[in-house]
Amino acid sequence: MPNTINVVEPTLTTAAGHCYSFITALCRMGDESRTLRLWASRKVEVTFSGANVEVRKTFFRRIRRVQSYFVYKSLLNSPGKLFISTARHADLLMLDWAARGTVVAPKKVYLYVHWFNASSSKMAQLKAIARKQPNFEIYGPTPSVIKIFQEAGFANARVVPYPISKPWVPAAAQAQPFRHVLYAGAARSDKGFSQVVDLVAQMHRDGARIPVVLQTSPEQAGKYDAAIRADLKRLGEIGYPHLRIHGETLSPEQYADLFRGAVCLQLYDAAAFADRISGVTLDAFSHGSPVVSTPGSWIARMVERFGAGSIVSDTAPETVLRAVQQQIAGYTGYAQRATEAGAVLQEENSAQTLFDLLTTRA
Repeated sequence: MPNTINVVEPTLTTAAGHCYSFITALCRMGDESRTLRLWASRKVEVTFSGANVEVRKTFFRRIRRVQSYFVYKSLLNSPGKLFISTARHADLLMLDWAARGTVVAPKKVYLYVHWFNASSSKMAQLKAIARKQPNFEIYGPTPSVIKIFQEAGFANARVVPYPISKPWVPAAAQAQPFRHVLYAGAARSDKGFSQVVDLVAQMHRDGARIPVVLQTSPEQAGKYDAAIRADLKRLGEIGYPHLRIHGETLSPEQYADLFRGAVCLQLYDAAAFADRISGVTLDAFSHGSPVVSTPGSWIARMVERFGAGSIVSDTAPETVLRAVQQQIAGYTGYAQRATEAGAVLQEENSAQTLFDLLTTRA
């Protein structure tokens, strides 16, 4: 079908992780004139609203990279466009192999690269692919990501806003006093989950009465690493009476409700997230929730830009607790600025820009 956009997201299984929000935003842009066909995990559990959205249950987790080669080869030789919504180095290699001997036509293949850890060997491979496939469209959320591909020789590499889904409930309708401290999203070490557990332990020692809500669902693979398992065990032994834990993946409505009246903890590793856009930050602001962040990250830059939270000098529990107490004391103002940030970022990160690029004819 020539008016089909084939969106490949092999790890998409549940509403956990950034890819669900990303795909949801794109699906909502659809119309009756074209089909958006989503190639997802074999175990995909989520559905998508929007005109003419199809979901193909395709990928097994253990062999998804091998499968991607055959999917790419088939789609390159079929009508319609191919969009890899979370593109990595391996995807470029697979596409290059799948297209061997032919130059892919303009406006056929699109890749959205959320972040890229460049090395000399990877750059050499990117340059070789750029010479063979000059028509690949490479998109990314920040200039630093796109600069890598421009330097590799991809002529069609450009910054495209990271698409955000509109909030399930408008932030203005949620204006209310502080409810709880929140950790949202999958439990991960690089997202400061251990430091959040440290904070809960500190609150318990201090006899604090601040409600805490933690989402501790695993990543898409459904498993925890050893560090997170240890943190979860430690968390269970603290005994803080004002703690509520969500260990399962929540529905979009339940997830959105977490942010209502919340102070959102994002004690992320600053080096790992120096220029990576956080879907949790976008969700928090979209629902009027201020953020506590570490310095040097994209998250911190957004907090500073809008005055919608606090940036801690370190992640010691005493330091984080002081920031939380500061936000609770001035919650009305922080929440209002978070709401304003959400409105601005919704506009700046509209999925319409990406959708328009994907639907442009050659």
